[in-house]
Amino acid sequence: MTNTISKSKLKAKMLEIFRQLETSGEELIVTDRDKPVLKIVPIRPTVPLAAVFGDFQGQVIYLEDLDTPTLAEWDEA
Repeated sequence: MTNTISKSKLKAKMLEIFRQLETSGEELIVTDRDKPVLKIVPIRPTVPLAAVFGDFQGQVIYLEDLDTPTLAEWDEA
């Protein structure tokens, strides 16, 4: 669930709210007269490819050259 806050309430407690968003990782929608005008999203650290795919290194088997064209598969019959 995305939280919302008015501009005036955000202005009064901005640092406190920013600290909460940093720790929770949640998004915040800022409203002006009940109309959404801004979205505040915490920056998430990127995960290195080695951390994501490291367990699969050396386990993938290529049955053909990856650079081989695949035009035959796209020809109309």
